[in-house]
Amino acid sequence: MRQAIADAGTTSGSVDYVNAHGTSTPMNDRSEAAALKAVIGSAIGQVAVSSTKSCMGHLIAAAGAIEAGVCALAIRDGVAPVNANFAEPDPDCDLNIVSGASRKIRIRAALSNSLGFGGSNSCLAFRHPEEVEAELGSQSRNPL
Repeated sequence: MRQAIADAGTTSGSVDYVNAHGTSTPMNDRSEAAALKAVIGSAIGQVAVSSTKSCMGHLIAAAGAIEAGVCALAIRDGVAPVNANFAEPDPDCDLNIVSGASRKIRIRAALSNSLGFGGSNSCLAFRHPEEVEAELGSQSRNPL
């Protein structure tokens, strides 16, 4: 996650939404929640988190690609997708879960986590185009 954030040229403080791998297995969800807390830090309570697997199932090899698309649409539409069927929170996963209904928010940056057996873990970071344009614009106004 840290590498994806750095590669995107942003900071953890700009992440407003995470499409978690979130398979609803206790070990996976607790590990991912702990990693998110370590990466985002004290601002984790401000980050909307959901797993769209709860809406469409685990699409195995296609999951990462579909969830990347979900992140792009979430940024474009300003909507954090719902984590469907979320009824009983795990105290070890005390994140800002999007439950009940999707949430209308401005998303400056989003992360899409895909975690696999044997340590095949991937994270993609996406930025809102206006955030990138603003950064590029400020760089051109302040030449070295």
